[in-house]
Amino acid sequence: MPLYEHVFLARQDLSQAQVDALAANATQIVETNAGKVTKTETWGLKNIAYKIKRNRKAHYVMLNIEAPAGVVAELERQTAINEDVIRFLTIRVDELEEGPSVQMRKQDRERRGRREREMD
Repeated sequence: MPLYEHVFLARQDLSQAQVDALAANATQIVETNAGKVTKTETWGLKNIAYKIKRNRKAHYVMLNIEAPAGVVAELERQTAINEDVIRFLTIRVDELEEGPSVQMRKQDRERRGRREREMD
């Protein structure tokens, strides 16, 4: 079965609970169409390089998906309709990354560095 990484950016004014609901909705779309979401990562509220639909920040969420192409097409169609999602990108990959993604490892390094500086 093909493997995909689906990343979407949600509006900055949404609460974390609303962002989690968007991720759950995307997971439901995949699973009702005979696909499987193997991992969901919420990267948090981050600055974006330029304004998108009057937003300077966005909530980033990544889903690892095992599904046929038709399922991904349906997910993208419904994501495009949702006005809380300002951008999305789905990429087909050869294999899904095990463990935390690069973005999550970067956040952990930054937290550890901040903690060490505060202790000094």
